[in-house]
Amino acid sequence: MNDVAPVLAVEGLSVRFGGHLAVSDVSIQVHAGRITGLIGPNGAGKTTTFNAICGVTPLSAGRVRLSGEDLGRLSTHQRARRGVGRTFQRLEVFSSLTVADNVRVGLEIRRSWSRRRPPAPQFLAGATDSSLTADDEVDLIVTRIGLADSADVPVGALSTGSARKVELGRALAARPRVLLLDEPASGLDDRETGDLGVLLGELAAAGLGVLLVEHDVALVMRVCADLSVLNFGQVIASGTPTEVQSNRAVLDAYLGGDEALRSTAPIVESELGASG
Repeated sequence: MNDVAPVLAVEGLSVRFGGHLAVSDVSIQVHAGRITGLIGPNGAGKTTTFNAICGVTPLSAGRVRLSGEDLGRLSTHQRARRGVGRTFQRLEVFSSLTVADNVRVGLEIRRSWSRRRPPAPQFLAGATDSSLTADDEVDLIVTRIGLADSADVPVGALSTGSARKVELGRALAARPRVLLLDEPASGLDDRETGDLGVLLGELAAAGLGVLLVEHDVALVMRVCADLSVLNFGQVIASGTPTEVQSNRAVLDAYLGGDEALRSTAPIVESELGASG
C-alpha cells in the first residue's frame, strides 16, 4: 500500500446524463512516479471519467483533488493550469507543422495561462529555470520523446506512432503534475507500442504521475504499477496488475467467467486486449 499522498485523488466520482448514471462512485489515486491503469470494456465509462477529471463533463457527485486542492469549481483550462495534462483518443496534432513547432505550441499555450511558469520537471533533467530558454525546452522535450532526428519534419510525414509521441510531447510542454493518456497506443504497431511503453516508463521514473486508459492490456500489464477496472460505470477491481488479472469479477466482465483462463496470463492478456 502506498502511504504517500497522491498527486491526483478521484473520490466517489459520479456522472449522470439525464436519467442515465454513466459513472458511479469511482475512486482512483495516482501517485507521482507511478503509472496507474484504467481499463474496462467499451462503454465502461473510462473516457467519461477522464472528462470529469478534466472538467469537460460536470460531476453529479464526488471530488477531484490535485495535490490536495479540490478542482471542483475550476474550468478545464484552469485545471490544465494547475497541472492536469491530457492526450486524446483521436490524434490531435498540427500535421503541417514540424515536430518542434508542435511542441512549441504547447509552450505558448502554457505561457498564455500565466507569466509564471512551473518549476522545471524532472523529465527535463539537467535544466534549471534560470538557464532554460524556450528553444532549449523544445529541444529537450523532442529529445525526451525520441524524435530529435525528426525535429524539423512535418508531423504529417511521420508514422502514427511518432505522431502520438508528438502529441505527448506537446502535453509535456505544459509541465503537468499528472498526465491523463486516453488510448495512446491506438493505431500503433508492435514496435511503436514497445517504444511507447519505454517512454512512459521513463517519464514515470522521472517523477511524473500518469493515468493510462488503454485497450492494449499487455501494455497496461507491463507498465502500470496500479490498475483499476471499470465495468458499467463502476470500479469492480483495484490493485496491482497481477492481483487484478486474476480477479473473478474482472474475468467475468471480460470473458464470461471461463475458469481455464485464470491460470494462463498471456491468454488472459490476449483475450482482454481483443475485447476492446
